[in-house]
Amino acid sequence: MKILFAEDDRDLCRAVEALLKHAGYTVDVVNNGRDALDYAASGDYDGAILDWMMPGMDGVQVLRQLRERGVGMPCLMLTARDAVEDRVTGLDAGADDYLPKPFATSELLARLRAMLRRRTAFAPDLLRCGDIELDRAEMELRCGGRSVKLTNKAFQLMELLMERPGAIHSVDQIMERIWGWDSESESSVVWVHIYQLRKRLNELGSTVEIRATRGVGYSLDAGGSGGARA
Repeated sequence: MKILFAEDDRDLCRAVEALLKHAGYTVDVVNNGRDALDYAASGDYDGAILDWMMPGMDGVQVLRQLRERGVGMPCLMLTARDAVEDRVTGLDAGADDYLPKPFATSELLARLRAMLRRRTAFAPDLLRCGDIELDRAEMELRCGGRSVKLTNKAFQLMELLMERPGAIHSVDQIMERIWGWDSESESSVVWVHIYQLRKRLNELGSTVEIRATRGVGYSLDAGGSGGARA
């Protein structure tokens, strides 16, 4: 899943960015309200974490403008202001949740998971497709009695494929969703991770296959019916 994190405290930014990436999220970080608005309005994000006090435009202003533009992605507000009136202001502006500073990292992750589950419908911890299941909490792929741990990016790629089995995802879409706008990685990194996931599926003895539609993209075939491999 892809998260936008807006915070002007650079040390906190680095710490939270590392925390979120370790938890399996793709993260874009911005340090002011105007960039937060631009990224949120034009990016494909599953959710956002916004600091209240930022230069250029505060988090409440960002939220109000996003909601006025019809951007409905869930947003968690971070702030040192913990008065009831402040919480009401943030929630009325369109925040889905509110976390006062300082906060425990475990609570931040728990609130983020809960918020993302409420996006449109309940998102289960286990994704299933054919004879495999993906444990989102453990970043683990399973088939029968076997299981393998996935790396951060491999997990995100398998999650993307399993959320919409049969749907074709282009390399550009995969790069933008998992590696982010600012990534310096080459597009060949997608093929490397596809190759790794195919190896894991083979190790597990799964009949599920990752198919390549030449010149279009990759999809997950739950029946293992074969197809182009590239």
